[in-house]
Amino acid sequence: MIFLLKEDILNDKTKKILSYVPSAIFPAIIFPPIFLDSAGSLDFESNPKILAAVFAIIIGYFSRSIMATIFIGLTSYWFLIFVYYK
Repeated sequence: MIFLLKEDILNDKTKKILSYVPSAIFPAIIFPPIFLDSAGSLDFESNPKILAAVFAIIIGYFSRSIMATIFIGLTSYWFLIFVYYK
């Protein structure tokens, strides 16, 4: 909806504040599938999603590549659920 507004309506401070909205919403979308189980309680023990997310964060930080981050995250998650936690 904001993109429909004229460019000169919003001042620079408002534009800067709104530029942080995607990075503020992303953790709220990602947290539940990684840390919560099907009952809605925190699941830290034997949770392959947490370890795969840590691998993806490390690769994403060093490579700065979205494709590498997605590939390593998915590959490590699949390895953990099909080989390590089996």
